[in-house]
Amino acid sequence: MTNIFDSTYVKYEPFGVVLIISPWNYPLTLSIRPLIGAIVAGNCAILKPSEWSSNTGRILSELLPKYLDQECYRVVIGDVNVSRSLLENRFDLIFFTGSTSVGQIVYRAATKFLTPCVMELSGKNPVYLDNNVDDFNESVKRIIWAKCVNKGQTCIAPDYLICTKKVQDRFVKLVPGILLEFYGTDASQSPFYGRIINRKNFEHLQTLLESTKEKIVIGGHIDAQTSFIPLTIMANVTFSDPIMQKEIFGPILPIVTVESLDEALALIRQNEKPLTINVFTNNHYVFERFENETSSGSIVRNDLFFNLLVNQLPFGGVGNSGFCNYYGPYSFRTFSHAKSVLIKRHNFIT
Repeated sequence: MTNIFDSTYVKYEPFGVVLIISPWNYPLTLSIRPLIGAIVAGNCAILKPSEWSSNTGRILSELLPKYLDQECYRVVIGDVNVSRSLLENRFDLIFFTGSTSVGQIVYRAATKFLTPCVMELSGKNPVYLDNNVDDFNESVKRIIWAKCVNKGQTCIAPDYLICTKKVQDRFVKLVPGILLEFYGTDASQSPFYGRIINRKNFEHLQTLLESTKEKIVIGGHIDAQTSFIPLTIMANVTFSDPIMQKEIFGPILPIVTVESLDEALALIRQNEKPLTINVFTNNHYVFERFENETSSGSIVRNDLFFNLLVNQLPFGGVGNSGFCNYYGPYSFRTFSHAKSVLIKRHNFIT
């Protein structure tokens, strides 16, 4: 009641100068999306694309100065040493997209100046496949498609499948036919099946395959000369297996079997919070339990990836998968400081 005659509102103002560090796996989209948010909110920005996607970085450095004021927006090209040099400077906000391990380095550097950060990271994203789905074949096809997009080098790609033993057996039987439909008899010759970004990541995946090779039931035969790794399915995997100790970020899909929904939920909760959880089920009660009893950046029912097409939904992680979010109107808020304003009008009460 003491403020009944006063005016109050929120004034959104730009942070100032923003540093955007973008990744290599979707180098154009994950550079431009946050940059748009920074511009709309009124900030200046320095964009540092990944050196692993050097062609995209070069194009951005050539084209953006033609359309944006170079006094306000710059593209900086270079390796990890350039990134370190940038982080020695004081920014008003840092927006980082990449791995959790590198995100921790960026975050530590930001603490020197108490710089606020947006961390878009990743993690081991589970996909739960219930025995009660409308079209089991279609559900399997969507999971395989999502795992093969960009060869699993996507932050919201399914990292592992969790289901009952019966569902696992049905799933594995369908995969060869789906791969044949997608890529023909030899995926290595298909124009629709890509490669791993570089030798370092290829060797990481090769080590993961070797560590749990006894559980491979589909795929596993790699070509080091062309960095080709086929979609590889591992069955009867447990969380103690090496493949489950790190994010995969490649075309390898372990299957963890459970006896019940309760066990599936417990296994997911005992690990770090993922960027997304995908649940394939017709049972609303099952989905509701995932929604209410797990924590993740997002949750999607009966599909994968398509939440990214909805600008009205925020995109971001929680815990080890990141913090803060963006997309659509949420980008404006992320790149703005919300300043509260009160204008006092003297009256008979105050």
